[in-house]
Amino acid sequence: MSKSEKIRELAKSGMSTAEIARTLGIRYQFAYNVLRTEGCGLTPAAKSVVATGGKPPLQVSDLLAGGFEHVGSWILSRDQRLVVDRELPKAVGVYAFAKQDVVLYVGVATMGLAKRLYFYGRPGVSQRTSLRINAIMINELVTHPKIDVYAAIPPDLEWNGLPVHGSAGLELGLIKKYALPWNMRSAGQ
Repeated sequence: MSKSEKIRELAKSGMSTAEIARTLGIRYQFAYNVLRTEGCGLTPAAKSVVATGGKPPLQVSDLLAGGFEHVGSWILSRDQRLVVDRELPKAVGVYAFAKQDVVLYVGVATMGLAKRLYFYGRPGVSQRTSLRINAIMINELVTHPKIDVYAAIPPDLEWNGLPVHGSAGLELGLIKKYALPWNMRSAGQ
């Protein structure tokens, strides 16, 4: 049985895309592309973003309660390019991409939110994460009108006299606690 056949079989059993990738020891994007290309769509579990590895999904309401703000939405331009519908903050911070009420991806923007998110819309040839997320979002936007962008700008902290980067710590904390299907580190833990 080929890997693609195994992916389809596991999807029919209700397994999420992230669980399929982990079970078969393959990259999430490969499983995702097989399900999309074959016309299977995502599994019901993946559509509702069922938690993987025992982690709960991250709800937008939890982000908002934690100090995140809605800063824009990803949409497709007339020429099918990924664009944000408004100007983004330039500050260093944490960002999250959500579809409906569920967060799918979080990241840290150490170069500033506007600059980091620009690279998702126009990824360079060597930017693997930007290329991967760009492809996922374009596929999603074909059937869903927008992907919302949320951001938080936490302060840097100090621990026993040592510096702690607030944004990097928040991003890692979210990845470790919640099921975020587009985050490779979340799917792998």
